[in-house]
Amino acid sequence: MSETTAEKDLETRAQLFKALGHPARLLIVNLIVEKPRHGEELAAILHLKPATISHHLAQLTIAGLLQAQKDQYYQMYSLVKGVLERPLRDIVSLPQPDLTAEVQEDAYKQKVLKAFVKRGRLTQIPAQLKKRQVILEHLVQEFEPGRQYTEQEVNHTLLDFHEDVASLRRYMIETKLMQRERGIYWRTEGDGGR
Repeated sequence: MSETTAEKDLETRAQLFKALGHPARLLIVNLIVEKPRHGEELAAILHLKPATISHHLAQLTIAGLLQAQKDQYYQMYSLVKGVLERPLRDIVSLPQPDLTAEVQEDAYKQKVLKAFVKRGRLTQIPAQLKKRQVILEHLVQEFEPGRQYTEQEVNHTLLDFHEDVASLRRYMIETKLMQRERGIYWRTEGDGGR
């Protein structure tokens, strides 16, 4: 199923808020507003692992907030010009054409997410497979394709959504949204149709 332009635009807008929805990323943006910085510098300032900083920088770059430029051995990250000057109304206002078709197409997913996700957390893990699949496809978007995660990193990410991280991990492996080998996890290709 190919994404429409309106669907991509909606996803881009949501990605911006998702990127800013993590405390470490807000700190990173504030530090980069002061001056361009590289990952190791940010890791030292925030007392986080370089891999964690890389993940956050990637999310902020994908969302269109940061841009990277090579400077000798480092990737220097700076704020995209004018990105913070956009009024919030411009970011959240959706174009109306094609919206009806998208809503009908995604109605089931939205209904499931609305029923099981409150304030960004799972109220429970659905027992029904089809509903659980929608939830798992939603959660797997938190993991970067091509990146490997330790079990502790997976647990930390999933804990933001639900306490039963062991079940969520197992379901993601069973549904082939993620793979695991020797305690290392990674997101598989073709995960969730995005």
